Amino acid sequence: MPLFLDDEQTMLRDTARDFVSEQMPVAHMRKLRDDKSADGFSRDHWKSFAEMGFTGILIPEGDGGLGLGHVEAGVVLEEIGRNLSPSPFLTTAVAAVEALRGSAQRERWFPGIIAGETVAALAIDEKPKHNGKVAMQARRAGNGYRLSGAKQFVTHGHVADLLIVAAHVEENADVTLFAVPAGTAGVTATPERLTDASIAARVQFDDVQLDGDAVIGGEDGGEAYARLLDAARIGASAEMLGVGGGAMDMTMSYLKDRKQFGVAIGSFQALQHRAAHLYSELEVARAAVLKAQQLLDTGSEEAAMAAAVAKAMTGLATTLAVQEGVQMHGGIGMTDEHDIGFYMKRGRVLAEMFGDTNFHADAVARMAGF
Repeated sequence: MPLFLDDEQTMLRDTARDFVSEQMPVAHMRKLRDDKSADGFSRDHWKSFAEMGFTGILIPEGDGGLGLGHVEAGVVLEEIGRNLSPSPFLTTAVAAVEALRGSAQRERWFPGIIAGETVAALAIDEKPKHNGKVAMQARRAGNGYRLSGAKQFVTHGHVADLLIVAAHVEENADVTLFAVPAGTAGVTATPERLTDASIAARVQFDDVQLDGDAVIGGEDGGEAYARLLDAARIGASAEMLGVGGGAMDMTMSYLKDRKQFGVAIGSFQALQHRAAHLYSELEVARAAVLKAQQLLDTGSEEAAMAAAVAKAMTGLATTLAVQEGVQMHGGIGMTDEHDIGFYMKRGRVLAEMFGDTNFHADAVARMAGF
């Protein structure tokens, strides 16, 4: 498979770029932060995503969606990252849809996602850092289950219509996913604002009673959980790639405009070398992300390793992009008035989501037999 977008994917990218930059530029994120938005994103803009058809990209045509793939979803995610646009697209239209695909639960939740009326949150992590382990237990109770435990860093968890919860069913080694609707008795979400002004929640489950049909994909397979993680990690990589690309574009413009000693600082060879290095690192990361998306779309067994490679490489490349961006902007780059600092903050949060660079570098080594 070629590591570039075809004509239709390029048209989608151009459409998404124009739409997101016009409707949800960095100034939109700044306003939500300054206004202390309780949701952390705009419901109206989520509806506008639906009107553009973006929310149904991964949903099969038979279920009312567009029936496209993760390459196309990644195109939209990259533009979201480039503009730092607060949106539930990653958790809802990508990760949740991938988990629900093939499950009876899709009939309940897909229509709302397509319409931009449903927001899903992923209740996966339990420790300060993502470690890929789940300790939460679900006890069988009659024809259903009872959930008890706590989850951390649940993005949009305080306003989600659907919580997708990872837990072990008693003695089962595989992780089972449960669909927990908003308002379910025993669920308490405490929101906390993160460094990039987004909002995540600590969610407590106190003997939560669920019906048997709350299980997503069966309690013994673990396949839905694996698909969710691969989709979330590749999606986060695509959004992070957009953050790095947006920071680089802003920095390159500054190098052309800012003058010292009567000439643009971009004419200084030392800065040119650093800019060239940054561009190269981002292009290598872009290839890794696209390859992971293609493998996930084809159902390849190599998708999990490719997802780990993509997350690790975009973590390194985007960190370089935002750090170089702040440094090359000089003193103004350290101020809240300039947008470049927001890229550093968003890149830092995305780098931690679903496993940081060190976690995924270790995962690649383990999968390779080291």
